[in-house]
Amino acid sequence: MNHCHDPTQQLDLQQEELPRHEWDFSLLASIPSSSPSLLASDSIGSIAFSPCNSNSTRDSLLATAGIARKIRVYNLSSLIECVAQSQPLVSICTPAKLSNVRFRTGDVIGAGDYDGVVTEYDVTRGNGIAVSERDEHGGRRIWSIDYSSNGSLAASGSDDCTAHMWDPRANSDVLFETIPFTSPVCCVEFDPSGEPFFAIGCADKKAYVYDIRMVRHGPIQVLDRHTRAVTYVRFAGHGRLVSSGADDRHVLWEWSNGQCVREYTGHTSSRSFVGMGVWMHEGLVASGSESNEVFVYDLRWRRPIWIKGFTEHVHTAIEIENTRNRGFVSAVSWRQGTGDENGMLVAGDTHGVVKVFGCRRREQVE
Repeated sequence: MNHCHDPTQQLDLQQEELPRHEWDFSLLASIPSSSPSLLASDSIGSIAFSPCNSNSTRDSLLATAGIARKIRVYNLSSLIECVAQSQPLVSICTPAKLSNVRFRTGDVIGAGDYDGVVTEYDVTRGNGIAVSERDEHGGRRIWSIDYSSNGSLAASGSDDCTAHMWDPRANSDVLFETIPFTSPVCCVEFDPSGEPFFAIGCADKKAYVYDIRMVRHGPIQVLDRHTRAVTYVRFAGHGRLVSSGADDRHVLWEWSNGQCVREYTGHTSSRSFVGMGVWMHEGLVASGSESNEVFVYDLRWRRPIWIKGFTEHVHTAIEIENTRNRGFVSAVSWRQGTGDENGMLVAGDTHGVVKVFGCRRREQVE
């Protein structure tokens, strides 16, 4: 098992454990649940932004998906500017429950479903037209899909204990690689910076990093610290990776040497997938929690820098009683920008509520 080394361990522990609060967060928009009752679940399982090259929200798209068998696509600027108007730009009905969505281009979004199928939709055509479909995992649930930064490779991870990789541009069912495991694959991610690396989170409690140029040679690094399934893996830039486990922990790695740098605790994720994302440009980690809160961590400190409850509307007593132990924040996503230190975080919960938060770095006081 890798041992966690903190480069600040010579500092006073109490000082290291107290993060500086350098960011202000504000609610920009809230999308209510489309379900008429909490008893009919509209749980959000995945949130994705369309690719962007700047921090402008103009023409950017936001997509949500989950077990309601719908992909809802919103115009981000319209959503923020007209808070009262929260209707989706496109609402795509799908044949199966959805576990994960990712944009391949600004117009095409891929969806992995509970039936083991990856379907791509063109969101600019009608109410979303299916343009490709691949039965990747023989009817077994897909947990995660992703695309390389240039869209030339796609990957999926499944309950069938495999990760698949292929060229989504080719009109062929030929796989580029199949990576077998002994446990379900919970998460896959290409390095979004464009480097030729690929990470996998597995139910065997480990995270794996591959060089996509030589996948058949096996992983170039195995990261072993979690005590339960690794539910998410996210590259964090500068040779770092964050893994999230069903053990209430996120772990920061210097993955090239397998060094555990720091653990992050405070959120709760012992039974469910709660979402985890990294804002690479600013080194912030967001996650949901079974406590029905959004947590944000700065990679420099173990404890959260921001916690926000997700309570929405007051419902009837019977609805509250029946859902008291089931509601939690289940998906998060950062909008990756490279500009003026302003960010955007979107979170969704198991009741179908989606909230958009803006974050701005506080001015430094001399």
